[in-house]
Amino acid sequence: MRVSLGRRAFAVAAAVALTGCGTNTGNPPPPAPPTTTTTTAAQPPTGLAPATVRVPAELAEAPLDEPRQALIPTGWTIEVIARIPKARMLTWAPDGALLVSVPSTGQVLKVRPEQQTVLEGLDQPHGLLFAGSTLYVAESDQIDTYDYVDGRAVNRRTIAGDLPDAKSPDLHGAYAHALKSVVVGSDGAVYFSIGSTGNISAEDRTADPPRATIMRVPPGGGPPEPFATGVRNGTGLAFAPDGSLWTAVNNRDNVADPEGRVVQSYVDEHPPESIARLTPGRELGWPYCNPDGAPPAAFIRDVQTNPDGSRMDCAALEPVEQTLGAHSAPLGMAFGELPEPFGRGALVGVHGSWNRESPREPEVSFFAWRDGTLGPQQTLVGGFQADNSLRWGRPVAAVTGPDGAVYISDDFAGAVYRLAPP
Repeated sequence: MRVSLGRRAFAVAAAVALTGCGTNTGNPPPPAPPTTTTTTAAQPPTGLAPATVRVPAELAEAPLDEPRQALIPTGWTIEVIARIPKARMLTWAPDGALLVSVPSTGQVLKVRPEQQTVLEGLDQPHGLLFAGSTLYVAESDQIDTYDYVDGRAVNRRTIAGDLPDAKSPDLHGAYAHALKSVVVGSDGAVYFSIGSTGNISAEDRTADPPRATIMRVPPGGGPPEPFATGVRNGTGLAFAPDGSLWTAVNNRDNVADPEGRVVQSYVDEHPPESIARLTPGRELGWPYCNPDGAPPAAFIRDVQTNPDGSRMDCAALEPVEQTLGAHSAPLGMAFGELPEPFGRGALVGVHGSWNRESPREPEVSFFAWRDGTLGPQQTLVGGFQADNSLRWGRPVAAVTGPDGAVYISDDFAGAVYRLAPP
């Protein structure tokens, strides 16, 4: 179930064709938990109201060349501040500049105060994060740091190299989750995601380095080691206000029901996506165990990959703290503080499903941070999908800005939005 500021998208004027699935993180503080969702009648969630997306004339290109309505908190506004084709992760620089990664072009761009190139010629740069004046960039094959000086990223250093991507000889060009995320702990340890090769590619668990993991580079450097395992595609990666590390995970597709049948009605709702607190050695089960039920979601045996339970004891795994609806595809995750009634919490870009009969809507979700954990999923921004399931936008990441607004990247519309409170 799910709390109000709810879920279902409001009907939008016209829409753009539906496309595939998705994959990190922003800059600000705390996370909060999600829950499974269902599609209901087309009406605004409680606390949200339809609002026209403001688009400056010079930025009014498809699909934002005609009026679009988003569902946002009553009294708030939303506007397009930049057009960046296939924009992904966002982070704020110490000088107040907003940076965005563009894996498809190998670039890191500055969005504000003016658009310009910060880095180019990279291998699918995705995750971005500042620790002081040091910029961390997660490429598909390595994790780099740069000194950020006078708005420029200089003095590149690689802190983790030879990471798997489509160019890895043993993968022969087949890698579904090459995009990586990166965060830095208060002690200087660096954490980054390595997604699975595919849906249920169990060989990832014994690869070198292991895939489907969250890796850790110790403070001061050194070889990366697995920190959490069985994480199919944990591109959402962020530290909460209490210093705990959380991940938002894209779980598997086309799972069989308890009788071993791959039935669309079961696939549509199983397994939920995970939002989990990571501790050293935590196991999230993939591909042998899947979360099931309402949060905290216990793990059940995957009847296709773990038919007799001999591959992994799913009942022994720690339940997942929060969940989102199956195939929601959570991507960027960042902690921040919003005006009341929200307060502190986690912002998660929800890309929306690609293989659900009734497609799960894209949105920006909020999970309130209460008593050291995350509360239920709430919709902060919706309306990207019409009743006929066609979409005009798909959020990737959302971060709070120094001005109190929320900045959102959208790789489908090729836009960055500013969502501002009254």
